[in-house]
Amino acid sequence: MTQNPILTDRSALTRNRRRAGTDFAHFLHDVAAEELHDRLSMVNRTFTDPALVTGHKAFWQKNFDSAQIVEDDDTLDLAVQAHDLVIHAMALHWASDPVGQLVQARRALRPDGLFLAVFFGGQTLSELRAALAQAESEVTGGISPRIAPMGEIRDLGGLLQRAGFALPVADSVPLTVTYKSAFDLMRDIRAMGEGNALHARLRRPTRRALFTRAAEIYALHFAAEDPQDAGRIKASFELTVLTGWAPDASQQKPLRPGSAAQRLADALGSTETPLEP
Repeated sequence: MTQNPILTDRSALTRNRRRAGTDFAHFLHDVAAEELHDRLSMVNRTFTDPALVTGHKAFWQKNFDSAQIVEDDDTLDLAVQAHDLVIHAMALHWASDPVGQLVQARRALRPDGLFLAVFFGGQTLSELRAALAQAESEVTGGISPRIAPMGEIRDLGGLLQRAGFALPVADSVPLTVTYKSAFDLMRDIRAMGEGNALHARLRRPTRRALFTRAAEIYALHFAAEDPQDAGRIKASFELTVLTGWAPDASQQKPLRPGSAAQRLADALGSTETPLEP
């Protein structure tokens, strides 16, 4: 069996999250929590045994106080078919094996149980990624991993299917935040507990000149567009939201091709024109 490459240094990730501590910058988690509550409000069901997987226990426990909080370890502490709702909150982008996380979540669900995930993806920190890469190339002559790779929305729905979920849906919430400088953005990233925890990162201190040059490049190419934010930079964040259901016989299924009882032309009240041979 092929082993998944190691994406994340779990000890570094834990250290970064712990350092955020009481100064935790939770404004994007606020948006994520609101998205989840909105989506749950549209489901005509009361969930009695929810579980929530996250690396930010204190914040998410306050927002889902009835849920069992589970650390986002490689092996999740979830019993088989013990829950009717499993939420994976702001942690899946650090998973070395995201499909494995989804499979474990599905196994923890009872039939027709709901799975929801929200995490960073898409264009998150695309400007900072580009500025750091250009600066590092100029200053050191090379490029090293500094920002976690972000999954694209077109690929993430497929992960749900691979994990065995029914009725999979993937969508995203794009957000733009402005900062005085790239240094202020990087301070916020550290305060989110989202600093560089990549397994393949450089293990030696980075020269200050690299970050200074990255800030210059950032200001030059990614200035905020609103006149009210003149002199500031923009930073893109994209929250990806996944929705899936544990399979159950009661769920709607697509009809078998050729099983329609009525022609589309009749339903539309139009004339059917045969194709030329």
